[in-house]
Amino acid sequence: MVKLSVIVPFYNVQQYAPDTLKSLRANTREDFEFILVDDCSTDGTPDILARAERELPGAVVVGHEQNGGLATARNTGIDKARGEYLTFLDGDDWLAPGYFPQLLSAIEELGCDFVRTDHVQSTGRARSVHRVPHGRRRTVLNPREAILPADRSTSVDYAYAWAGIYHRRLVDRGILHFTDGLRTAEDRPWIWKLHRESESFAVVGLLGVYYRRGVASSLTQIGDVRQLDFIRAFDQVIQETARDPEADKLLPKAVRTYCAIMAHHLGQIERFEPAVARKLRSMSAAALKRMPQDVLAEVMDSMDAQRAARLRRVRRRSMGARTVAV
Repeated sequence: MVKLSVIVPFYNVQQYAPDTLKSLRANTREDFEFILVDDCSTDGTPDILARAERELPGAVVVGHEQNGGLATARNTGIDKARGEYLTFLDGDDWLAPGYFPQLLSAIEELGCDFVRTDHVQSTGRARSVHRVPHGRRRTVLNPREAILPADRSTSVDYAYAWAGIYHRRLVDRGILHFTDGLRTAEDRPWIWKLHRESESFAVVGLLGVYYRRGVASSLTQIGDVRQLDFIRAFDQVIQETARDPEADKLLPKAVRTYCAIMAHHLGQIERFEPAVARKLRSMSAAALKRMPQDVLAEVMDSMDAQRAARLRRVRRRSMGARTVAV
């Protein structure tokens, strides 16, 4: 019986993959499996993974014939996983020795659907601790109650799939899979669904995941059209939350988060290629029109002046202009 399945997508990370795999070797156990998904890498990553399959206990390499993105690669791993519990790691991040056994022990002790953890962000040589924005620790709670309040950072804003561990029953209930093809913000619809539809969760203060920030090949550092997938991701959050029995209660949080992310991208629009910048403006205007207008009005009135002004400018400029289809 496999106790824990660890799903690790890799794409053109030959510089970092050896450190990632070394940290996995420091987290092996006879009942752990490591599903290493090569998302059609074109550098030396496949050779590194081939060696890992021979040398890392419990390693299984799965290859994609074409690049599908992080969400699709994670889904490949989920479909392959045999473990009672599942967790994730990205191919350019790493772990502290013995972290996974501690994480597994925590969820077995608590007996909940999923557990969320803190992490360490690594930017160059700098290290900083980032904590789940939820105060109560090692207490089993209703995930829906951790979505609100709307005007504060909450657990749904901490959208890191690798910062936690998940019981297989979430796979069986159709909750754990990601939206295929999303290139950015793939964790956003996923974390909202996790909190809306799961029955129990807890937060623990383990520090064992090291998140490598600022990698040049990361989509968060590239200003091309793939960045605009955040609109498709948040459209999904709004649509699914609008169907929830408590939509009136939850939608203000979803709309507020969407608007904040949109304003952030508009505030950094100079990093996009000109054609992508134009598309960002037009797609943002169309997205604002799709949102529930009464909720949007309240959210924009409550936002800080600078961010609200960015969104209002986009809305005004779009009047009478052709709406670009998403």
